[in-house]
Amino acid sequence: MSKTIIKTNEAPSAIGPYSQAVQSAGGQMLFCSGQIPLDPATGKIIGDNATEQTKQVLKNLSAVIVAAGASLTDVVKTTIYVKSMDDFAAVNEVYGSFFVEPYPARATVEVARLPKDVLVEIDAVAISG
Repeated sequence: MSKTIIKTNEAPSAIGPYSQAVQSAGGQMLFCSGQIPLDPATGKIIGDNATEQTKQVLKNLSAVIVAAGASLTDVVKTTIYVKSMDDFAAVNEVYGSFFVEPYPARATVEVARLPKDVLVEIDAVAISG
């Protein structure tokens, strides 16, 4: 069984030994690695609060999904990792501006620390192809 690695310059390059996304054999499922609020061109963190960072995270995630020939409407599951649940409302508001009904399934998890000490990271699974 083969898989297709998805890579785009419209989202930050992986900062470790992983791919931005992997499309399953047959192209039916797309598994997107977690995105953090990095500017794809400079690698610098965008935003100093959860609202700004979530906007950049979702722009990055969308770019990866589009590179695979899909869109945010094809997302079936996301996981949101936040440094503080105090940011839940801000993250939720931005999230709601990127996704439309029917919304994907979702989990939100508070974590002790995220890469580069950012406030939010989001990964996704989408139907593609």
